[in-house]
Amino acid sequence: MAAKPIVLSIGELLWDVLPSGKRAGGAPVNFSYHATKNGADGYAFSAVGNDDLGRELEEAIKEAGVKAILQHNDHPTSTVEVELNEGIPQYIFKPDVAWDHLRCTDELSALARKADSVCYGTLALRSDESRKAGLEALKVTRPDAMRFFDINLRGTFYSPDLIHELLNMATVFKLNDEELVLLRDMFKIPGDTDAELCQWFMDEYHLNTIVLTAGSDYSTIYLSNGETSRIRTPKIKVADTVGAGDAFSGTFAINRLLGASLVQAHRAAVNTAAFVCSQQGAWPEYPDQIPDYLAQEGR
Repeated sequence: MAAKPIVLSIGELLWDVLPSGKRAGGAPVNFSYHATKNGADGYAFSAVGNDDLGRELEEAIKEAGVKAILQHNDHPTSTVEVELNEGIPQYIFKPDVAWDHLRCTDELSALARKADSVCYGTLALRSDESRKAGLEALKVTRPDAMRFFDINLRGTFYSPDLIHELLNMATVFKLNDEELVLLRDMFKIPGDTDAELCQWFMDEYHLNTIVLTAGSDYSTIYLSNGETSRIRTPKIKVADTVGAGDAFSGTFAINRLLGASLVQAHRAAVNTAAFVCSQQGAWPEYPDQIPDYLAQEGR
């Protein structure tokens, strides 16, 4: 592994259009941003349109410090209407945007071969074209690479076949409590408890890690060796929760790549996600040190 682990995200890069204005985002890119802030050599692969919004987005990701491999095409740069209900976002996605037309190039394949971790989800692979590109990149990753599948279900942009195909490529699977219930019914999984359902996915898809988040309540991480970490979410004043789950994922992934124990990586992920919730937008400027909210609560 390189001195700085190489982290690659594949997927949507977009403008989140909030009541307060537009902010750059997209779950996979958020992952790379927070992994970079926590010590990774972070890259994002996506596409923007040949339009002013695309040029602005390209500049925004450069300023954020994430290295981008951006393709350009004649489809519009993605914008997503975000409605906030007590800080909780609801997203309205538009069809047939630039990142629906990703192509797996030699540059992407070369980076995927070097990557220590590759993050991907269902949304940007909703089209046949981008799905093919993402799978081609995943197939050339090293056998020991972390393949981080953050399912990130949005709207109707997923199917059992797509989820099954992407799970087969994964070593780490992240989902939230609502997605777990949805998948339980979709795949007719026996069992009712979090542990039973997560164990089914672990066994069925030969995963080594499952990350289960439950918003303001708790998060639990399961390892295939039987080790488990469960942490209650700290109570903070929330500005908005946009990008908090991605901050959790990116922080957890890079800490594990850097050799942190399960509990150490989990605590870092919880504290970073809490910090992001206390700020506006998915890419807040980091302070010199992320507050240890858990320690402040005596945990």
